[in-house]
Amino acid sequence: QVQLVQSGGGLVQPGGSLRLSCAASGSIFRINRMGWYRQAPGKQRELVASIIRDGNTIYTDSVKGRFTASTDIAKNALYLQMNSLKLEDTAVYYCNAEVLETITTLAPRYYWGQGTQVTVSS
Repeated sequence: QVQLVQSGGGLVQPGGSLRLSCAASGSIFRINRMGWYRQAPGKQRELVASIIRDGNTIYTDSVKGRFTASTDIAKNALYLQMNSLKLEDTAVYYCNAEVLETITTLAPRYYWGQGTQVTVSS
């Protein structure tokens, strides 16, 4: 079993910044990919950023140039630095990880963090 524990988030004014963290623990042989998703009221969950082991990172168009995702491999941690926040960034943010739990695991399993509210308001 793997647990993803999120921290960060909160209330910020437009143009402000927040940093989200996600730490994975438990049975982990290798994490193939970690990513951030968000879900705003009345809308479907969308991918915000995704990063794989070789460092390749993708972002949804609406956050490019403002958000930066990064990993700390030694800590099995994922971060999301959010700058120049806009009202439309208001959502619950979730981290996600694709994990090979042991050296003999044939297929990865997917885990979600508990979600963190980010509210951008003046």
